[in-house]
Amino acid sequence: MMDIKLTDSLIGAVAARLGAHDFKCWFYGDSVGFEGLIAASDMLGQPGWFNFSHGFFRAWATRMLPFMPDDNTAPGHAMCVVVERTGDAVLRDAVIALARDLRARRKVGSVSVTFEDSLRSLRTPYGGVQLSAAEAEQMKSPGPGIWLDCMHFDPPFFAHLDKIDPDQGWAETAAAEILGYRDLLLDPSTGLYNHFWLEKAQCSYTQGWGRGQGWALLGLIDVAEHLPEGISGATDVREEALRLARRMLDYQLPDGNWHCMVHEAESGPESSTAAFMATAFFRGMRLGLLPYEEFTNAAERAYRAMEANLDAEGNLLGVSAAVMSALVQQHYWHVPLDRIVPWGQGPALTAAAARRIWQAQSE
Repeated sequence: MMDIKLTDSLIGAVAARLGAHDFKCWFYGDSVGFEGLIAASDMLGQPGWFNFSHGFFRAWATRMLPFMPDDNTAPGHAMCVVVERTGDAVLRDAVIALARDLRARRKVGSVSVTFEDSLRSLRTPYGGVQLSAAEAEQMKSPGPGIWLDCMHFDPPFFAHLDKIDPDQGWAETAAAEILGYRDLLLDPSTGLYNHFWLEKAQCSYTQGWGRGQGWALLGLIDVAEHLPEGISGATDVREEALRLARRMLDYQLPDGNWHCMVHEAESGPESSTAAFMATAFFRGMRLGLLPYEEFTNAAERAYRAMEANLDAEGNLLGVSAAVMSALVQQHYWHVPLDRIVPWGQGPALTAAAARRIWQAQSE
């Protein structure tokens, strides 16, 4: 491990590498990516990355129509932060219009369908792993599906939007949706969330994806933070955040990292999970969701692991490429690493911010 400390100078470098990313409107990782840029501005006391985010959001707001399938990955929670801080009425109206469109999508129970055609994510496995004859046949027409990553997208967005657009049922929608993911994706054999659920098969697939647990835990914590008191399901959301966080303690490695598939040593290393978990643990302790006597040491170890995964130029090394998904577990063992992407750079910044806030609160 490298002896790297996340100083203000290095935070600036991490943010600069993230800001150089070729962002689209919208794609996976944008949520935590823009949250990371806003966190960098807050930590450094410099408005540049906040203004960059505001400008990007405002440009989208002026040409957001027609809405597209990947708009479910929009950084709605981050856009709500910008609306609250700036009072930008154009962005506010655009955010509400986007949320209404997202809430109107077809649902399974309380959860919006991610892909009506799951071939937008499912792929031939990495590493030359062969599908069985039955799996190859299933790939011809897998049908609609619901993906774990989305726990960090719609539900925190809706919960936060309730403060901007009150009395429209956003908080209730947020609580019901994030608990609906639990019902579809939670695997009782591991205590973790599976990656995706297919409607035709009526079952979920792929156990223990580390970054996926990060998407889930941050989603639960952010929803819990923004839900008003007395909302149905609020207690369940808080309890599920604590349960999942405790389960992740069981899989943390001595160096503070997690395996790519946290329960499978064969899956190899992957570094974004430590950044996600450091963010979640420090943020959860600050909010009183996670007991500090249980999580302080694990949070520090995750944070130190994340620092050790950084290089001097601000790159979080060892982060996997866009995983996509596959019907076989071994696919995830072979995803290429060392990609400089929002789902690595962003949580490195949110982890640093969460730790600083926690430390200030604890003094």
